[in-house]
Amino acid sequence: MSEALDPALEAPRPGGGRGFSDAVTFAFGDERADVFGLARVGLADGAATGLALLFAGGETVAARAQGGAPAPSPAAWEAVEAGGVTTTVEAPLQRWTVRFDGGPDGGFDLRFEALGAPAVVAGGGMEGYEQLCRVRGTARVGGREVAIDGLGQRGHQWGEPDWGRMAMARTIGAWLGPDLAVVIGAFRPAKARHHANDEIAAVVLSGSPPQPVPIADPRLSTAYDLEGRQRRAGWELWPDDEDGYARRGAGELLCGTSLDLGELRLDCAFFRFRMEGREGVGRYDVLRRA
Repeated sequence: MSEALDPALEAPRPGGGRGFSDAVTFAFGDERADVFGLARVGLADGAATGLALLFAGGETVAARAQGGAPAPSPAAWEAVEAGGVTTTVEAPLQRWTVRFDGGPDGGFDLRFEALGAPAVVAGGGMEGYEQLCRVRGTARVGGREVAIDGLGQRGHQWGEPDWGRMAMARTIGAWLGPDLAVVIGAFRPAKARHHANDEIAAVVLSGSPPQPVPIADPRLSTAYDLEGRQRRAGWELWPDDEDGYARRGAGELLCGTSLDLGELRLDCAFFRFRMEGREGVGRYDVLRRA
C-alpha cells in the first residue's frame, strides 16, 4: 500500500541491545456500540509482553498486562502470546487480526484493514509508523457479544526509549473519518517543567485514500485532573507555509484508566475529537515515570 515503506518492516526488528524494545499496538473505537479498546504485544530483553484494555459504557470492563512471557525463536508476531493478546499479519501494511481474551470480564476478536499509507513517526528514542484502519469484528462484554464496526489505528514502534532523560511521552490518534486522522507524539525531557519544552511531532492523514502530510510546527495543550490524568486536549498544526493556516482540533474524555507498569505509569484514555467540522473518536495515552 505504500512505496515509502518496505513490507519487511512488519516483522520484529533486530534488537539493538539491552533496553531495545519492539511492539505493535492496536486501538479502536465504535461510538455507536460505545466500545473502545487497546491491545499491544512487544518483545524486549529476550521476553514477550502483552497489554490489553476494553471499555464499554464509559467503564473499564477488562484489563490485563503481562511481562516476562516466553519470546518465540525465531521472532514472529504470530508466535507471541502475552496478556491474553495474540495477533497476525494477514498482508503486510494492509491487514491484521488481533484477539484479546480477558477471561469472564470480556475480550475482542477484530480485523484491522489499512485505509491508506503509513505515517512514519519518530521521537523519544523510538521510530516506526502508524496507519488509520477500518476495524470490524466482535467484542465480548461480560456475557454479551457486541458487533464492532468502527475506526482505529495500528502502529509498529521500536527503539531504545531513554527514561533516564525523559519524563513523559504523550501520543494521540484522532480518527475523524475514513479520509482524515491526526497522529501526534510529544516527549518531555526529564528536567522540563512545562509543555513548551516538549519535543512534538505530528502527521495528518487525509484524502481518499488518506496520505500522510507532515506538520512543520505542531502545538499540543492538555488539561489534567488533580491526579495528573488527561481530561481535555487541543492542538494547532501549522504547515511549512508562511501564508498557511493552522489546523485546529480539540477533544474531551470519554473513558480511561491508569495502569501501574512498574517503573512507568500508563494513563490510557479514549476521547471524542473535533477538527474542521468533523467529529470522531480516538486514543490519548500518557506514559510517564512512576
